[in-house]
Amino acid sequence: MSKKLKVGIIFGGRSGEHDVSLNSAQSVMNALDKSRYDIVPIGITRSGKWITGGAVAALTGGSDATRPAALLAGAGTSALMQFDTESRMSAAADLDVVIPVLHGTYGEDGTVQGLLELANVPYVGAGVVGSAVGMDKAIFKAVMQAHGIPILPWQLVRRADWQTNGDLVIAEVEATLRYPVFTKPANLGSSVGICKCANRAELIHGLHEAARFDRRIVVEQGIDARELEVSVLGNDEPIASIVGEIRPKRAFYDYVAKYISDDSDLLIPAPISAELSDRIRRLAVDAFQAIDCAGLGRVDFLLDRTDDAVYINEINTIPGFTHISMYPKLWEATGISYSELLDRLIELALDRFAEKATSTTIFDPAALADQRNQTSTSSV
Repeated sequence: MSKKLKVGIIFGGRSGEHDVSLNSAQSVMNALDKSRYDIVPIGITRSGKWITGGAVAALTGGSDATRPAALLAGAGTSALMQFDTESRMSAAADLDVVIPVLHGTYGEDGTVQGLLELANVPYVGAGVVGSAVGMDKAIFKAVMQAHGIPILPWQLVRRADWQTNGDLVIAEVEATLRYPVFTKPANLGSSVGICKCANRAELIHGLHEAARFDRRIVVEQGIDARELEVSVLGNDEPIASIVGEIRPKRAFYDYVAKYISDDSDLLIPAPISAELSDRIRRLAVDAFQAIDCAGLGRVDFLLDRTDDAVYINEINTIPGFTHISMYPKLWEATGISYSELLDRLIELALDRFAEKATSTTIFDPAALADQRNQTSTSSV
């Protein structure tokens, strides 16, 4: 029997999506095949403290029988370290792979991915660049524009400008876009801090709300749209799931609709033509590759009801993994079960780690000089 892999599950975190992360992580841990994997829970508190042991219970209001933990950058080991009451450090587990189940800032934005790179640990999902670009709505839109992938008109507002010259900001938005518009923190997910604004008073409220969460705010043109989603899986040769549609009972697919009310209609597959479905799936893969994503990503689209124009909305590099989340639901409908999906993601993480290890990371100028001298000598 082959050795079981030790799989670290990182969850919680300092973002506004802390609770969503807990729900996703519990679903992932329940679904992982215990005959193949030893699960090592790694919790991050709202204040940023890393803990292991009874991390799940501790972060959900139960037992606090935990120990402080850390991954050490540059330590030459993939071990998760823990600390006792005397601040002595010891290895809690030697990790084979990590699944970051962290939504939003300080987890989905490249920060934890950078730590895992420095600690030399294989991990599921996009790398530093793909995570950062996917997280930042403004930079993501700029990359989509550069690749010819259709997006809605939008405007970037800095919090400093909003706070010091709000009248000018309002005037510029109203001169560029028409109501309704959406105000969004540039770096956050799960629709936290997003408002739909039908008039100036609502725009002012929306800008205030978005500014609570980020120093950069995206104001985007609203349209009468259907909300479509596609799950993408893979590294260099990603594949797309069937297309799903969300029909929220609320004004839009906000945080409550995603994680609390569970009353939105999820249509899988979406009732659209085969031609349109194929086009959207191709665009999803194009967007995934444009930001150098890896492992997984859920790509969200808006379909204009008036003319069937398709616009990419965003990509989630660590999409929700709760029991009502679209990412695993779409793959299940495509023919990949929840547990099999996790197996594939772990395999993709290990493959990507092995492929990256083939790159040379040491440059020797002296060796280059020797090569040049040899070339010069041989040409005489």
